[in-house]
Amino acid sequence: MSVDGKALVLGGGGVTGIAWEIGLLHGLVEQGVDLTDAGLFIGTSAGSSVAAQVLSGVPLADLFEAQLADASGELAARMSVGGLVKFVVAGLWPGDPARGRAWLGRQALRARTVPEAERRAVIAGRIGDRGWPATRLLIPAVEAETGAVRVFDASSGVPLIDAVAASCAVPLTWPPVTIGSTRYVDGGVRSVANADLAAGSRQVVVLAPTPQSVRPSGRPAAQVAALGPQVRGAVVSPDAAARAAIGRNVLDPARRRPAAEAGRAQAAAEADRLRTIWA
Repeated sequence: MSVDGKALVLGGGGVTGIAWEIGLLHGLVEQGVDLTDAGLFIGTSAGSSVAAQVLSGVPLADLFEAQLADASGELAARMSVGGLVKFVVAGLWPGDPARGRAWLGRQALRARTVPEAERRAVIAGRIGDRGWPATRLLIPAVEAETGAVRVFDASSGVPLIDAVAASCAVPLTWPPVTIGSTRYVDGGVRSVANADLAAGSRQVVVLAPTPQSVRPSGRPAAQVAALGPQVRGAVVSPDAAARAAIGRNVLDPARRRPAAEAGRAQAAAEADRLRTIWA
């Protein structure tokens, strides 16, 4: 539960999801709505990177400008059709969902990807090395071997860079991340936003670049509704213009700038609704 009852949930969605979320947050501040004053942040996958950056003390305007930088020298990744099929299979696994997550995690452990150290360096370059913020931050990741979910926070004894890297370790695309003797994959394998971790908060806003989930119970809107009628909540996902700006490959850095600009533009249409919830 957040100290002041406000929780900001930042969902997964690749490099374009990072850009769209930062653009939207920046645009909302320009509209007089500052969601970054939440007492609790929950960051999943791309959202964990956004949370770490926002809570680092770097002004939102500067974070937004960084999203507009030339991306021509960056590696564009893409999840294969086979990888997408395996995600669906894991999500539809009958019985205990952890078994499906473990099956996908073991596939990830065998996949050929870039070296783990190389990927960690990318995350470090993205979020810096300032350590855990004073504001409470929860970052979920999934144990590759068992499918168990672990939620990292400042008390976990894990460097923030490692927690973010684990939550961003998209199976079959990026390498699982080693923390201690355990290897972890993307927190989005459990849920695209893990909004249920905001239980106990009174006001919950979810930024969900990817609003859908294989399991209906994993969808952000369903998770917010399940928090109870006492919660004032909203889910914001990319509008038509933002979806066009993001394109088909959320892991393509070339789409980062248009995604950030689309998020900033969308803020004007969302400001009044979110102002009412956040007041």
